[in-house]
Amino acid sequence: MRLLPAVAAIAALASASSLSAQAVAPLDLDSATALPGMWTWSPATDGSEAVFLSSAGLPQIWLHCSRPSRTVSIARPANSAAPFLSVWTTSQARALPASFNPATARSTATVAAADSLLDALAFSRARIAVATGPASPVIAPAWPEIARVVEDCRS
Repeated sequence: MRLLPAVAAIAALASASSLSAQAVAPLDLDSATALPGMWTWSPATDGSEAVFLSSAGLPQIWLHCSRPSRTVSIARPANSAAPFLSVWTTSQARALPASFNPATARSTATVAAADSLLDALAFSRARIAVATGPASPVIAPAWPEIARVVEDCRS
């Protein structure tokens, strides 16, 4: 009979560990300086895409709507695989499971179009941030192109 409480304790510990792995260290977006650059929006064969370009014209953040799957992918340039893509908004922060594509040199996480993180990205006050692994986050201004991609996936 003592085995059952021990199993329950192990299950609770494992559950807590997986939740804490998704926690993201706070980032003060109110005082953080956004990277100079601009957002662009364009239609895609399966939906639409918003890309944040640095002032040098280099893509730093991608948001891609896939209408057939009703998902939005969030990507950032990366040199190697990292287990998570961390996303910060003024109201939410989350570490999303990520995959690395060496052909595109991007780390990507995908969320359902109905995920509240997308609302937080679209309505963030002034800035958002995205990071992979130990790399410093890319802090970008929150422009309407983000909301447009989210709405494209929800309509």
